[in-house]
Amino acid sequence: MSTKSRQGPHHEETLQLGDKRGLWGAFAGLITAVLIAYPLSACIAFATHPTTQKLFGGRLESASASGYAAFWWVLALGCLALPFLVGFGIARLSARAVVTIGGIVVLFIIAVVVLGQMFAF
Repeated sequence: MSTKSRQGPHHEETLQLGDKRGLWGAFAGLITAVLIAYPLSACIAFATHPTTQKLFGGRLESASASGYAAFWWVLALGCLALPFLVGFGIARLSARAVVTIGGIVVLFIIAVVVLGQMFAF
């Protein structure tokens, strides 16, 4: 007789990550907030100091002062909303949706870097 037949019922417990989705979302939002802290402060600095408009040549230099400030405030609000959107997405979306959105974001970043190298520099 084998030893397996003599053992009583065995209860296995699996790791339940579904209960901690909110914490994972908060953690992802915190990491995103740390990553965008410097661009956020730069956007606010450019929005509150209109003389920085002279630093940028081209279209931003020829824009009106209120349009220039509005541009940077919109960017600052977008940067400020990003950690909350990332945290909410991690907490509420399915794993497949998060991977799909992450892949799209990575492709977008690659496209921006390639186009920036081609046209900006």
